Amino acid sequence: MNLLPRDGCVEYLGAIFSKSKSLELFSELLDTIRWQQDEVMIFGQRRVLSRKVAWIGDDSCSYAYSGTIKEPSPWTPALLEIKEHVEQQCDHRFNSCLLNLYHDGSEGMGWHSDDEKTLGRNPVIASVSFGAERIFKLKHRESKEVVSILLENGSLLVMKGETQHHWVHTMPKTKKITTSRINLTFRTFRG
Repeated sequence: MNLLPRDGCVEYLGAIFSKSKSLELFSELLDTIRWQQDEVMIFGQRRVLSRKVAWIGDDSCSYAYSGTIKEPSPWTPALLEIKEHVEQQCDHRFNSCLLNLYHDGSEGMGWHSDDEKTLGRNPVIASVSFGAERIFKLKHRESKEVVSILLENGSLLVMKGETQHHWVHTMPKTKKITTSRINLTFRTFRG
């Protein structure tokens, strides 16, 4: 079911992994991924963000955003397992994944869209969440309508169609969350 009233499609499939499998995958990702501090350009200044990131993908998937170029690390067994399950749920193939590690609710993501040219005109982005449940919001660029959803542990949210043209999204900071969350956004890179 589409969560958006217009101009795009966002589907929330809920938990696609059991609680025990989600916990297992969260621990494995935490321990096996080469997490790095993220650096971005904001208003012409380079800033180091508190959340940690990793860029995983096929060899041809170098990724540039906010003044930073990321070379992909190879797929791990856990990521390949997650990717295959997500591809079955979405009926779509992905060749890359951006991972974000949020240590607690003091770390979030500001309003943005995933509209890089390397993702193509109407990208399919599959977002998997492990760990702490967090609120995810989308806002229409013109009408300013807001749609909110709580992303559960082990859940899948899929953005597709014209969503990135008409909507921005965020994961707001909150003092209520004291535990970690790992988010994986699977993408099809067209570099």
